Amino acid sequence: MIVVLERNCSLKNKAAVVRLIERQGGRPLVTEIGEETHIGLIGGDALALTVDLAEMPGVAEIRATAPPYPQVSREHHPEPSEIRIGDLRIGGDEVVVMAGPCSVESKDQLSAVGAAVARAGARMLRGGAFKPRSSPYSFQGLGEEGLVLLAQAREETGLPVITEVVAPEDVGLVGRYADVLQIGARNMQNFRLLSEVGAQPRPVLLKRGIASTIEELLLAAEYVVAAGNPRVVLCERGIRTFETATRNTLDVSAVPVLKLRTHLPVIVDPSHAAGERSLVPYLARAAVAAGADGVIVEVHNDPDSALSDGKQSLTLEGFASMMNELRRVAAAVDRHVSPPNEPVTDERAQRSPGRS
Repeated sequence: MIVVLERNCSLKNKAAVVRLIERQGGRPLVTEIGEETHIGLIGGDALALTVDLAEMPGVAEIRATAPPYPQVSREHHPEPSEIRIGDLRIGGDEVVVMAGPCSVESKDQLSAVGAAVARAGARMLRGGAFKPRSSPYSFQGLGEEGLVLLAQAREETGLPVITEVVAPEDVGLVGRYADVLQIGARNMQNFRLLSEVGAQPRPVLLKRGIASTIEELLLAAEYVVAAGNPRVVLCERGIRTFETATRNTLDVSAVPVLKLRTHLPVIVDPSHAAGERSLVPYLARAAVAAGADGVIVEVHNDPDSALSDGKQSLTLEGFASMMNELRRVAAAVDRHVSPPNEPVTDERAQRSPGRS
């Protein structure tokens, strides 16, 4: 339920509405939207409150059919949100491209990939330090050593970094090095982890689980926001269907559906959807055309020797080519992708946006 107050509602009347909700055992969520005040309700006796609130001065409207994820819904926050990381904005006119290796393997590897994607116009550097793998015998990442290398790459490239956190006890550690914390598909409903990243200030990239509905994704996002962190970006990365031609099936329709249901930015991961590097540019173009606020892709300087996901990782040349394609698609839908940059210099590295 959402209570919409009159535009000239006094602070006294606003406080009275909040107190009534609290007395009835509910938790009020107050949001200022333009000249209007919206008060969302979590818990409490909604039926009794509807009757009592309707008679209170200052109440203009009661919307009883609010979705189960009130804080991330369009009803609670009609205008789209922008997530800021330094001078970068996700959710605006720019289609933000995030790129880098699936796993951080070495300083030389990360430096080579970081410099190349920065030159091609990527706006964020991705790389895994902790890798949850299907097989316990697969490469699991370098851990804190990988985080250190990511921080060094940020200084070299000027790009903020995003990396996955897989356990609640690692949130503080990863947050000391990374600009954005990623929750992978396997952990989308790890509710302890969601609450933990919600209790810290860094932006969170939340990936859709391979067998999760859109509503389940939004409810997972609600966990993060309800814990205190509104800086959430949603990621469609393919779901499991009967089709075996691709690693997963990219649900392109999820982009406009999410845009209608939530104010949070939405990006797409075509690498994990495709599972094959030759398909990645096609799916990335489709994502931009569908209205995605960004794409996150895997890039490697020697994909055939990669310790993880080499088959779906773009080459450095392939990534640069894809960026040119995305610029044309973005222009066709009145958006833009960052242009190519000059080679990274020491002076540029000193102007790194750092962590926000």
